[in-house]
Amino acid sequence: MSVRRIVPNIHASSPEALASSAEFYGLLGLQEVMNHGWIATFASPTEPLAQLSVFTHDETAPVVADVSIEVDDVDAVYEAVRASGAEIVHPLQNEPWGVRRFFTRDPNGRILNILSHP
Repeated sequence: MSVRRIVPNIHASSPEALASSAEFYGLLGLQEVMNHGWIATFASPTEPLAQLSVFTHDETAPVVADVSIEVDDVDAVYEAVRASGAEIVHPLQNEPWGVRRFFTRDPNGRILNILSHP
């Protein structure tokens, strides 16, 4: 198992905040690379793994995760996390926007969105 990228997630208060975020992070040189209306992701054009996401809510999960971690084998990570006894906050599932993911809570109480692109 290996990590492909780690993306901090910022909770926004409204859909309008996504547009404001695009303007603000554009000042830093980040470009919007994804926008589903409830989540927008911004990335550096020269370092594409330098990213952050802004969420108003999560379309299928009960909470907005604090951090998203893309791994090469989400099923193996899910089994390891489950076997450890860590809390599963959102079950492993395929999402309509093309990721397979689950949420877990880390020892510090932070919610992690663990995902793979199948």
